[in-house]
Amino acid sequence: MGKTVIDRRPGSGAGRGGFRQAQAWLHTWCGLWFSWLLYAVFLTGTLAVFQEAIGHWMMPEHHAEEAAHEAEQAAAEAAGLASSRGQRLAWGAAFMEKHHQGAEMWEIWPTDAKGGGELKVYWFDQQRQYADAELDTRTGEPLDEHHHGAMRATMGGEHFVHFHYELHAGQAGLWVVGVAGMAMLVALISGVVTHKRIFQDFFTFRGRKGQRSWLDAHNAVAVLTLPFQLMIAYTGIAISALTFMPAGIWSQYGTAPGAVQTFAAELGEPGKPPRSGEAMAVPDLESFAARGQALIGQPVRAVVVNHPGDAAARVGIYGWNSDANADKRLSPNTGMAMFSAASGELLQLRMPGQAEGGGASLAQSVMGGLHMVKFGGWPMKWLYFVCGLAGTAMMATGAILFVVKRRSKHMGEFGSATAAVYRLIEGLNVAAVAGLGVACIGYLWANRLLPLELPQRAQWELGVFFGLWLAALLHGLLRAPAKAWLEQMALLAALCLLLPVLNAVTVGDHWPAQLLRGDWESAGVELVAWAFGLAAVWACRVLWRRRALVAGNAASSAANNVQVGA
Repeated sequence: MGKTVIDRRPGSGAGRGGFRQAQAWLHTWCGLWFSWLLYAVFLTGTLAVFQEAIGHWMMPEHHAEEAAHEAEQAAAEAAGLASSRGQRLAWGAAFMEKHHQGAEMWEIWPTDAKGGGELKVYWFDQQRQYADAELDTRTGEPLDEHHHGAMRATMGGEHFVHFHYELHAGQAGLWVVGVAGMAMLVALISGVVTHKRIFQDFFTFRGRKGQRSWLDAHNAVAVLTLPFQLMIAYTGIAISALTFMPAGIWSQYGTAPGAVQTFAAELGEPGKPPRSGEAMAVPDLESFAARGQALIGQPVRAVVVNHPGDAAARVGIYGWNSDANADKRLSPNTGMAMFSAASGELLQLRMPGQAEGGGASLAQSVMGGLHMVKFGGWPMKWLYFVCGLAGTAMMATGAILFVVKRRSKHMGEFGSATAAVYRLIEGLNVAAVAGLGVACIGYLWANRLLPLELPQRAQWELGVFFGLWLAALLHGLLRAPAKAWLEQMALLAALCLLLPVLNAVTVGDHWPAQLLRGDWESAGVELVAWAFGLAAVWACRVLWRRRALVAGNAASSAANNVQVGA
């Protein structure tokens, strides 16, 4: 085993050397200290691109219910017994009138985009939390909350979305991710300045060259997707700009807890009057729905009644985005028409893709569409997924490169604690890269293995995710780095490759059945898991070979020492 060298040359600090050296220092340390968090944010954000497909896979009981509901709807339509949108709106209004008469707002979702589906009503409860109920589409009576049968409680793909932007920690997590996003922008720009031959480096890869290979891989994935990385980091910060830069709201609305809600209400619903105190029955909603649909050119998604039962009530009609139209627009906003409930006068009209609040609001809406890939359909989702994986690889190769560069040559950055800090970084690398992968696939395993009737089941699934990740961190810190990498990669490979087997054993679903019924979402989740599993197998093979090579070199060195001593 080679002797470690301590590099005592000056010029490694930010204030030493020229501008390019300062950028290199900034790129190295800004990239390192945020790389683990950014790796987690990027990987979960990449998985969140397919949050609907993951959620579909994680709720297998819902598949049969959907099929049965569609068959029931088709049979009712064929027999002329299907309830009309007007009937559903009347049932929704009657339910709210009977059970939530004093609610500030009624929101009724009468049908899906095809005119069928569920009938749901929403309102704000006494804590101003969103509450909902589902009504029977044949009678208008409220359905028992357990009418779906034994459904497994899960966050599904939403877990990856929430972790991606707030780490499941609310506003505090949002701020942490925002700071990390700023650090990523700094690291990207300083990285471009640092590399003299950035585009030449893109076409250069020298395999099996240790540190040089890691640097080439880091450069390649960074340059290949540099526009995407800059866009995704910038738009991620921009869509939460009101949180990160609240001074404008504070100056106009104060710092009271409800200031942001007041700002949002005035921005989205300008001219909303207060209650008049004069009673007025809620009018027939179907006539408003029909007018709104004609104005915005979209099927009705929701009918919202503000101040129901008051003469100042307003009725808002919101549309459904069709896939064809949504694919062509960067702004995902649907159309909206607002009417006076008393006079029927049109008060506000927003066509699909437009935004209230002028150009600034429209720009923010477009930023959101760009970041959350609400356009372009499946080809664009796959492009985001591939670019997201490349960004994730960029974080991983950067963090690993830092350690590989210092395995044989200490830089002495931390004085006498340098060796201990390097060891800590090695452990964090293992937990961040391999350990997070184990936690993500373990989350899917928990979905299949936890009992359906388990209380707080969705929270238990999250507990498995974070528990596995914590265990991976402890394992990475306690085991020798080479063994920790190999063991966690082997576990990751096993969990990924065996996921279809687990699904077949626990749920009875498998690839042939999924493909026969055209369930590409379920098949896609398991095929992607398999792809990750094969990549982990390849990583295990590389690690095993390297371990054997190091052991061989050590044995050869020991034999030579014995001969010299003799």
